[in-house]
Amino acid sequence: MPEIVLTTLNAKYIHAAFGLRYLLANMGALRSRAALREFDINQRPIEIAEALLAMSPKIIGFGIYIWNVSETTEVVSILKRVRPEIQIILGGPEVGYETEQQQIVELVDYVVTGEADLKFGELCNQLLSGEKPPAKIVPAPLPEFSQLVLPYDLYDDKDIAHRVIYVEASRGCPFTCEFCLSSLDIPVRQAPLPKLLEALQRLLDRGVKHFKFVDRTFNLNLNVSQTLLQFFLERYKPGLFFHFEMIPDRLPEALRAIIAKFPPGALQFEVGVQSFNEEVCQLISRRQDLRRLEENFRFLRGQTGVHIHADLIAGLPGEDLESFGAGFDRLIALGPQEIQIGILKRLRGTPIVRHDQEWQMKYKAEPPYEILQNKLLDFATMQRLRRFSRYWDLIGNSGNFVESTPLIWSDNGSPFWRFLQLSDWLFEKVGRTDSIALARLAELLFDFLTTKLGLPHQSTAERIWRDYQRGDRREQPEFLRAYIADEKRVAVRTEQSGLKRQAKHLAAASVGPKSES
Repeated sequence: MPEIVLTTLNAKYIHAAFGLRYLLANMGALRSRAALREFDINQRPIEIAEALLAMSPKIIGFGIYIWNVSETTEVVSILKRVRPEIQIILGGPEVGYETEQQQIVELVDYVVTGEADLKFGELCNQLLSGEKPPAKIVPAPLPEFSQLVLPYDLYDDKDIAHRVIYVEASRGCPFTCEFCLSSLDIPVRQAPLPKLLEALQRLLDRGVKHFKFVDRTFNLNLNVSQTLLQFFLERYKPGLFFHFEMIPDRLPEALRAIIAKFPPGALQFEVGVQSFNEEVCQLISRRQDLRRLEENFRFLRGQTGVHIHADLIAGLPGEDLESFGAGFDRLIALGPQEIQIGILKRLRGTPIVRHDQEWQMKYKAEPPYEILQNKLLDFATMQRLRRFSRYWDLIGNSGNFVESTPLIWSDNGSPFWRFLQLSDWLFEKVGRTDSIALARLAELLFDFLTTKLGLPHQSTAERIWRDYQRGDRREQPEFLRAYIADEKRVAVRTEQSGLKRQAKHLAAASVGPKSES
């Protein structure tokens, strides 16, 4: 039985615990006495506690994140009631700051703050040797990458077959956006490139197809980003897919030339736009050149096969509904395949709190600490934006309504205000934003387009039917049968069978655990 168990509750099974693998890889002489055990937040806390207790550990280390702190608190409470002698250590971004305010911190023995790659092993060695650290909160000095053992060989065959494989070429961020924990991670540090390339080659040799880089600014160091992209380009085979988070206004010609050589669907760029309002960006200490950003989007959409996942944040201080809507419309015009509407969160430790009084920022007290209202957006308006975000995921981002979605603003109106109208109407009709069957959602969209916007029934039905068949759906919804003849059903199905949204089957790689932001 292992004396040390490293564990966490992932958001989903598909998300591998990258940070814990770093800890395990850097346990030194204790590595043979440690084991990794992963769960997910959908499992019952009492059963998670049972599984951990069955391993009879002396030390349990938990990775704590915004998505699992509530469930993990219950697990820890059970463990401490049943086996109080087990030493419990916490780490992770959710317990890195404001520790004195957290229930889970009160329950445990130690909390390692900062990057715990080396410090966790040191602390375990102390405890197993009978030494007692002087304080519950144990700060970890910033480790140099050259000191670390890279963790990639700890992905096992099941991980490679069923999970997202996370990798990193750097840590830290040079920017100071006040809503993001990465703004506290200065300086940016690069992984030793030769060691990283060797590890990536081993992953390729083992059959890894999908790589998700968790770097906050993959294209910050142009030499590193060019080298990695060239490495993957030279080894490209059909089915390989690479996800990177990119600085939106930094795409020089040398990088463009390599990107353009990748086939469609091989690259996905996550691009944090967050706001097009320059006064808001200045207020939250966000630096970006909007002109260059737009030029880069046009290049990526016009001259490459890159799939763009772009982020906007609703609820920032100084941004009202009209400003947010104008930013959404501006982003729609640039044509990213996905737009994620995030709701502002007050993450522990972030300096966004300095705006609380002036802008009357009110957040949920419980995770994920989302904004409830502020000076410019009252509670009812924020609720409308939450529903907008959810319905946009179901319709605009899902890949199920590629042809139908642009019909919502086909009268040359504002995409934002038209979709907000649809969002309000949908909620009035169904009273919820989840558990809506696809056929029912298609019927609701058809109803809105034809009755509220007055679009022609026949051509609207044909578009929705073509969309509906993506994913090889063959059973035609009842509401379309008055408009689609039997012979046309077959013809349309044949024509559209291969036109799924680019990289739709890779959607899991565009979400999941990374530094909270």
